[in-house]
Amino acid sequence: MKNNAPPGWPRYASILAAITVIILLSFFSGLACRPADAARLSSLCIPDFPYKDGWYGGDGAWSLDLGDGRVLWLFGDSFVSSREGLQDRSGMQLVLGTTVAVSTCTAGGEFRIRYRLKKRDGEFVSFFGDGEWLWPGDPFLVRGTVYVPLVSIEEDPDRPKPFAFKITDHRIAKIEDFKGRDPLDWKVDYLDLSPGVLEGVHAFAATSVPHGRHVYFFPLYGATVNGLTLFGNILARVSLEALSEPGEAVEYLTGNGKWKRNPRHDELKVVLDAAVPEMSVRYHPERGKWVAVYLSIEGRGDRMLFRTADKLEGPWEEPEVLLSPIPEVDPESPFYDDKTFCYAGKEHFMFSMGRIFVVSYVCNSEDDPADEEGFICKNLFLYRPVVRTVLH
Repeated sequence: MKNNAPPGWPRYASILAAITVIILLSFFSGLACRPADAARLSSLCIPDFPYKDGWYGGDGAWSLDLGDGRVLWLFGDSFVSSREGLQDRSGMQLVLGTTVAVSTCTAGGEFRIRYRLKKRDGEFVSFFGDGEWLWPGDPFLVRGTVYVPLVSIEEDPDRPKPFAFKITDHRIAKIEDFKGRDPLDWKVDYLDLSPGVLEGVHAFAATSVPHGRHVYFFPLYGATVNGLTLFGNILARVSLEALSEPGEAVEYLTGNGKWKRNPRHDELKVVLDAAVPEMSVRYHPERGKWVAVYLSIEGRGDRMLFRTADKLEGPWEEPEVLLSPIPEVDPESPFYDDKTFCYAGKEHFMFSMGRIFVVSYVCNSEDDPADEEGFICKNLFLYRPVVRTVLH
C-alpha cells in the first residue's frame, strides 16, 4: 500500500479523525414512531457515501448548506485510487489533508454526491494547501462567503503512537465565489487565525456557529497551569466585521461571563465538558433550544449524546443518549474489532426535520493503514461516515 502517513497515524481522541461505513438505519431512541413521523422520515433525503470517483474513505464528514440546493462536504485524510470497484484498500494512496464533495437531493428525495479529488503532476493531493497537511474544521457561511477553519499538522516522531503529530498553526480558508459547479475551480484565500488561538487549544473549530453579530466556536481545550487543569470545550467568538483578520479578533468567554482577548488559563470557562474535537451545535426552532450532538470520548466512542441550552454560553443540560450502542465498538456486534475506536459525532441539520435527527459518526482502527493485512485495509466498511436517522 502506498502510504503518505506519518508514524502513529491514524489519530485518536485529541484531534482525531477517520471515516467509516455507511450503515443507513432508523433508530427511534425508545419512542414510538407516530404515522406522521414515519411519513416525514420516508420523505427525507438521507446522506450516503458510496465509494466512487476515486474516493475510498476519509474522515471528518463536515457539511455546509450552500443555500442553492447544494451541500458542501469536507473529509479529512482520505484513501484514494484511480481504479473503481476495489474490494479492499491494498495499494491505495492515502492523501493527508482535505477532500471535498458536493451533494444534491432530487425532487424524489434521492441523495446524490460527487467527490472532487484534486491532482497535481498525476498524484492525488489535498484540496487545501500546497503540499501541506491541513485538517478541516466545521465550515460556515457568512454574507455569501464560505469559511473553512483549518489546522496545519506536522509529523512529530518524538511523540508516542498514535499521537505522532503536532499542530503548527491555525487558518481559515475563504471562498468568496463558490457558484461554479466544480469546487476544483473555486479560488481559495487563506486567513491567519493563529494569533488568536490560545496555547492549549487542540481543535479550534470543533463546531462553528454564526449567530447574531458573531461567529462562535467551541474549541477543545486542555492544559494544566499552576496545578489548575481545564479540559473540555470552551467558547470563543469572532465579530462578523473582523473576519478579514480573524486572528486579531478572537474573544473567549471567561468564568465571570465576560468576553476577553488572550485571557489567562485561570480565567477560562469550560462551557461543555464533552471534550471533543468534533461536534455540532445548531439551533432547533421547534424546540426553542440550541442542541449539541457529539460522540462520547468514553468507551472508545460507544454512544452518541445530545444536550440542549437556551444560550450558547449555557448552562447546558445534562447529556442524553441519542444512539447506543455504536456497533463498531460493541463486542456483541459483527462489526466489532478490539482495535476500533469511533468519534466525529455530529448532526447534519440541513437534512434533519422536526424531531428527526440526521447524524453521522466515524470509526477508525489502531492498525497501521500501510499494513495490507490490517483491519482497516481489509474492511471497507471502516473509515467511512456512518449515517443514522434518529427520532427524539
